[in-house]
This record gives sequence, structure tokens and C-alpha cells, in this order.
Amino acid sequence: MNEIREIKLKRIRMRSWRRGTKEMDLILGGFSDFKLDSLSDSELSVYDKLLDENDNDLYTWCSGQVNAPSIYESLLNIIMKN
Repeated sequence: MNEIREIKLKRIRMRSWRRGTKEMDLILGGFSDFKLDSLSDSELSVYDKLLDENDNDLYTWCSGQVNAPSIYESLLNIIMKN
């Protein structure tokens, strides 16, 4: 699907704030508000895929309790630096 970047950003921002847990709403929603525009197209695609993951898994990856799959490691480092 060839989605216009502006529309993709709006969709992803909404998905970032509408998670299953408040913790992930705050982590991903805050990130999307301040840093989403600076991601490259390839990083944005990985972030979009990350949003399909379970919130419990995401939280353990973000908190460092469990190592994230390699596809997400660099992106999660960017997210958690903010």
C-alpha cells in the first residue's frame, strides 16, 4: 500500500496513543508527538510494524527486562532516549 506520508503519520500517531496499556500510551504516544516526523521512511515502516506487537511484550522490551527482537532494537533505543 502506497500511503501518503502525512496520512501515515496521522494514522501511526493515533495508534501510538491508543494502546492497550496506559504505560505504552505514554511511552509511544509521547514519542510519536515529538519524534515521529524525524524518522526515515524505513524507520517509520519498522515503527508501524512495532505497533502490531503486544503491549506487554513492548513494555518488557522498553524497560530492558527482555531483549527486543533485532528488527526493533535500534528503534527502541531511539524511543527510550526521549
